[in-house]
Amino acid sequence: MRRRLEVAGLVFAVLVVSGVWSGGVLSWQGKGADAAQLRAGEPGAPFEFALIGDTRYTAEQRAKFPNLLADINAHPNLAFTVHDGDIKAGSDACLDSIYLETKDLFNQFNAPLIFTPGDNDWTDCHRAGGDSLERLAFERRLFFPDNQSMGKRKMTLQQQEGYPENARWTYGGVMFATLNIQGSNNNLGRNAENDQEYIKRNIANLNWMSQTFDSAKANGSIAVMIVWQANPWDTIPANQLTGFGDQLRQMERDVIAFGKPVVLVHGDSHYFRIDKPLMGTKSKRRIENFTRVETFGTDDVHWLRVTVDANDPNVFTFRPQIVTANLVNHN
Repeated sequence: MRRRLEVAGLVFAVLVVSGVWSGGVLSWQGKGADAAQLRAGEPGAPFEFALIGDTRYTAEQRAKFPNLLADINAHPNLAFTVHDGDIKAGSDACLDSIYLETKDLFNQFNAPLIFTPGDNDWTDCHRAGGDSLERLAFERRLFFPDNQSMGKRKMTLQQQEGYPENARWTYGGVMFATLNIQGSNNNLGRNAENDQEYIKRNIANLNWMSQTFDSAKANGSIAVMIVWQANPWDTIPANQLTGFGDQLRQMERDVIAFGKPVVLVHGDSHYFRIDKPLMGTKSKRRIENFTRVETFGTDDVHWLRVTVDANDPNVFTFRPQIVTANLVNHN
């Protein structure tokens, strides 16, 4: 789904979300976790991580991806990288080789790599004659066979039963979660079989979101970050049910009840932005403790660097990281 909606709101090149630091320690698995990285998971210790998504659609982007990988790996203290979906173009055939190659690339990241699927990866596979539900099942077997992240270093994740792509982890007092929420109207409205898939997955997603905020409150988390693929404010035809209404209504309730910074990270519409589009149903005003971050996407092969620092009065800082080797010649 490559449609774009310009949302009224406050857009910042760099945005900070206010808050206070709270605890939580992450356990690293495997080799390569040095003392600095272990300290980064402790309460009060600053850390950074990377956000990417929506790339390797074209030959140009595939050629540039190793530069992106090298640039992220050149930052040795990154706690992890999160990919918010879409590993190929939606019109391309959903060949096994693409997924296998992608997993190999993901395992070349030095830090743990957490991935949530995108619509190009399964929902849209019918566009090239594929079976979207079979491809989703394939992705689950390939990318989510157990509760370990990808990457050279592994991180243990909590997974939702029956939906292993929905993960949750805590790092330095921040609660993170991924949800399988897709562009292309979240796989709703194409045919009866896929509508049934949507109904079941929607229930699971709403439960996972609710449990994430419940856990964050119980643990005293300072903030919550949710990562999914879809732009839920994308344009939906007037005669079509929206596949995002339930999620946005629950997000509104959970964000208000939590009362601390909440960030939604997504890709899908390929427009890098940081803004505040979530409006209160009753107040008709912008919900201040909610921030939306859309990562770089095709054709821009860059990444977003997120800093969390307890010693700063602001918790999150988002910095676009432009990969020099991937700059476009505008002459």
